[in-house]
Amino acid sequence: MTSESQTSNSVLLVRPARFGFHAEAAASNAFASAPAGDVQAQALAEFEGLARRLMQARVNTFILDDEPEPARPDAVFPNNWVSFHSDGTIVLYPMATEARRPERNVERLTELLTASGFEVRRTVDLTGHEQTSRFLEGTGSLILDRPRRQAYASLSPRTDREAIADFDGELDYSTLVFEATDRGGRPIYHTNVLLSLGTHFAVLCTEAVAQAARPALLAEIEASGRTLIEVDYDQMGRFACNLIALHNRDRDPVIALSSAALDAFRPDQRRALEGFGELVDVAIPTIEAVGGGSVRCMIADIHLPRFGAR
Repeated sequence: MTSESQTSNSVLLVRPARFGFHAEAAASNAFASAPAGDVQAQALAEFEGLARRLMQARVNTFILDDEPEPARPDAVFPNNWVSFHSDGTIVLYPMATEARRPERNVERLTELLTASGFEVRRTVDLTGHEQTSRFLEGTGSLILDRPRRQAYASLSPRTDREAIADFDGELDYSTLVFEATDRGGRPIYHTNVLLSLGTHFAVLCTEAVAQAARPALLAEIEASGRTLIEVDYDQMGRFACNLIALHNRDRDPVIALSSAALDAFRPDQRRALEGFGELVDVAIPTIEAVGGGSVRCMIADIHLPRFGAR
């Protein structure tokens, strides 16, 4: 089994062609809201800002251009349909809404990866679960502890137990499944808005997790040796948990997050987070408000081997 680092120095972004409000997806995403008008220009500017900040931080940033037809209003969130692993595996995931499924442009993705020197040795296709309305939306649904081959998943209309079991069997993972809800008792649509894992830290909205599930979840995080930064519902609503730990070409740790997420942390929490890496923040208010996702949702971290590496 190939040893895997928790963080990567390479990321995939998708440049949106027709970003917008996706009403069907918003039905299960309390973070998304309809805008007053066309928001493509604002979203594109925010996207370019994120790409620029990552490049300035010396993170290898690879961009796949979305196509205008058919409209893919959520294309800026590739982490929901693909994940990349250090043994050369790509996983394709079943997504809850039909309008999102055309985002899985595997041919163009493979061309980009190959041209960029990455080696794809195996593709695990879980999309057949869509036929039975079982969904698992990538690293939105699954929070991966890569070195320990452990994952965490909060159940929702977009995160199904049987699809998780299929992922575990294919990737040799063990996933801790739990329930988490907002203040109104509504399931949190994606696990990555309430939990994130870096190499040495975790950010968690503990109060969103069902009380019966908290001891096991907290015990697993403690067993992993990570420092826990706990946030509340209000901070979660500002995407404080929706961040991603990376490293740059110099192997320095980097934590990418939105400006709203950074502002949500108390001073002591921010100091704690700064101890684990350079905080690379960018303002993406349109993408957050209309798409209901933040920086972690926009990033698919690439852990694939380079050609010739063994």
